[in-house]
Amino acid sequence: MSLMHSLICPPPTPASRTLTISLISSLFHRKPIRTPIHQRVSFTSTSTTVSDLDDEPHGEQDAFSGRPQRTNYAGVRLHESVEEAGKVRLDTWISNRISGISRARVQSSIRSGLVSVNQRVIVKASHMVRHGDKVECTISEIQPLKAEGEDIALDIIYEDENVLVVNKPAHMVVHPAPGNATGTLVNGILHHCSLPTPSFQDQELLSDSDDLSDNELDESSLNQMPSKDLGFDINQTSIRPGIVHRLDKGTSGLLVVAKDEHSHAHLSQQFKQHTIQRIYVSLTCGVPFPASGRVDIPIGRDLTNRIRMIADTGPAKCGKSRHAASRYRVVEILAGGGCALVEWKLETGRTHQIRAHAKHLGIPLMGDEVYGGSRNLALSRLQLKNPSSIHSQLSQMVSKLDRPCLHALTLGFTHPYTGEKMQFSCLPPVDFAEILTGLRNISTEKVCQAKVA
Repeated sequence: MSLMHSLICPPPTPASRTLTISLISSLFHRKPIRTPIHQRVSFTSTSTTVSDLDDEPHGEQDAFSGRPQRTNYAGVRLHESVEEAGKVRLDTWISNRISGISRARVQSSIRSGLVSVNQRVIVKASHMVRHGDKVECTISEIQPLKAEGEDIALDIIYEDENVLVVNKPAHMVVHPAPGNATGTLVNGILHHCSLPTPSFQDQELLSDSDDLSDNELDESSLNQMPSKDLGFDINQTSIRPGIVHRLDKGTSGLLVVAKDEHSHAHLSQQFKQHTIQRIYVSLTCGVPFPASGRVDIPIGRDLTNRIRMIADTGPAKCGKSRHAASRYRVVEILAGGGCALVEWKLETGRTHQIRAHAKHLGIPLMGDEVYGGSRNLALSRLQLKNPSSIHSQLSQMVSKLDRPCLHALTLGFTHPYTGEKMQFSCLPPVDFAEILTGLRNISTEKVCQAKVA
């Protein structure tokens, strides 16, 4: 049963730990739900053959394989011949040979000139290796942090030695970038985790590893990046603590942060395998039709607007597109059909995926100026469905929109060390709740139906 289904049609059991729909609009019971499910899962780590190690692996045992798990890969050396048939990317091949290492760490080593193929140094991670190629690799030291810790109040939902779950407020950028060098979530986490403060080099872009699934960047950062940095993959230094996925600046809700490289690698793998549970809620301009469905349309960068993505339906003017799939379901029809509370479940995590897919469906998110959900559009659709006597009220309500009404409600993942199923939920913040309450006060029609197939 989906979380939003339980919001609308809660089970009769009074002791149920699920949220109720009334809590979303209540500002007095906005406590996060923590639902660890005590269940072990099996996971087969990629078998590796690493030769000429400087030291034996050390650290905690890998909960998935039972073998000791390395937490520091600096200095690990690999000398092997490629046995696979056909072509394979160099960074992918090395990542598969060294258990638990992140692909970003391998890519950093390649760019540092520490990898050679057939005795020739290769600096491109995308270099294709073939059967019989002899690869020599030394894993580089972790690059210094390029952000300073700041004493920023964080809404920490869960924390242990390996992972951190944070409820990110709207308007907070996840990590430093040109135009947003301070006040980011990463700055706050660095201070919270008491990590050393390094020097910051202005010419270097701090970003996440390029194997992230949720690759959402805020518009102001995108607008100031050089054009070579505007692709889907950010090929710069990885950071610690490890941001495994991101939320756009205007999006509120749950993020998981890895505190060590092993946790980062395993969480990243879960995102790649689409085993992470992610449920979002949004307020849309209008009501999607049909009331539930699956959007399976690639997303690429809009060549006419460098800060926006676009659904690639064929003749669209977009750059390199990638597979993107989202499932949606109408939870409530609000204000006579001028708006809807919609649940989204991500199968992939592309840049601005929900926002681009919502625009494609013709129901952009309220407050999303970049994707067409402007105040004017929101107001016109609300006024069209409601009597003129409340148009002034609607205008005052819409005037408060200052971000896309999108919230990451639920996050579930497998703990990278214990194998435990972890699930967390956190209600939308005050601004979202106030608009939702105002729309409900006009009219509401709950939609209770089966989970999206």
